Amino acid sequence: MQPSDTTRLTNPDVVIHAVGLTREAFASFGDAVENPRAGVHPSSVARKSPQSLLPFNYVSANQGSAIKYQHVSHQLNLYDQSRSGRPGAAIMSIFTCAARARIADPFSASAPAQTADSQSLPSTFPVTILERHPFTTQTFIPLTANPDARYLVIVAPTLLPPPPTPLSSSEKKRESLPVPAALPPSSNYPRPLPGSGMPDLARLRAFVATGTQAVTYGAGTWHAPMVALGEKPAEAMDFVVVQFANGVAIEDCQEVDLTASAGTGAGEGDGAGAGARRVLVKLAPLGARMARL
Repeated sequence: MQPSDTTRLTNPDVVIHAVGLTREAFASFGDAVENPRAGVHPSSVARKSPQSLLPFNYVSANQGSAIKYQHVSHQLNLYDQSRSGRPGAAIMSIFTCAARARIADPFSASAPAQTADSQSLPSTFPVTILERHPFTTQTFIPLTANPDARYLVIVAPTLLPPPPTPLSSSEKKRESLPVPAALPPSSNYPRPLPGSGMPDLARLRAFVATGTQAVTYGAGTWHAPMVALGEKPAEAMDFVVVQFANGVAIEDCQEVDLTASAGTGAGEGDGAGAGARRVLVKLAPLGARMARL
């Protein structure tokens, strides 16, 4: 998970209100994946029910016993453009993620109210690290039957690179971060590559996803490590994670440490200091509007 780097904020505190995850709202960052017609049974397709019930990308499958929704997410492997020249291989992992924050769940009348219990998780989440995988998409698929399961998805657009100037040692490290040059001509990937810039914290977004939704982070999309939500720290959530990787750390994952003091670069200092700024995600009931920065 190296290298880490430093980003400076223009405001002493940035507060973002999390909103519900939808495919449309997430489209510029990646894919939100869910059953587009969760209430439609395969038998209705076999009976030739009106096709208006189903999206354009469906086909009947498995001798009419299944509905196949095609191309719900776009996977991308750009390791042929890596500096090392080492190819990327498809990998599948399981992440067990401890709950790190809580939300008053508006989807369930039985959701517990906020309490002063010292064992309860906070309803704000401090964003201290952002990372990106420049040469690959990364998909998180929750493994849960819990209808109340939720997780937090935090993403940020990419800033344009600054104009060329004499570089400090930390800026040289940032300048050297490898990224792919372009999408292949035959790619059907639905969004442009974000480029080599640092995360745009002024446009950071936060989404609450349910256990019936998966997310694919687009190649090079800045995002926070996965944040499972729950009531107590002892709770956890499992995810299947699918991506490509080549084993070269700086090509597989690049990090920015948001707690680093101004002037502290990758590998310098302990990441805390007078220049540090806070980025907070507020986990109010969904429906709250995005806070102005």
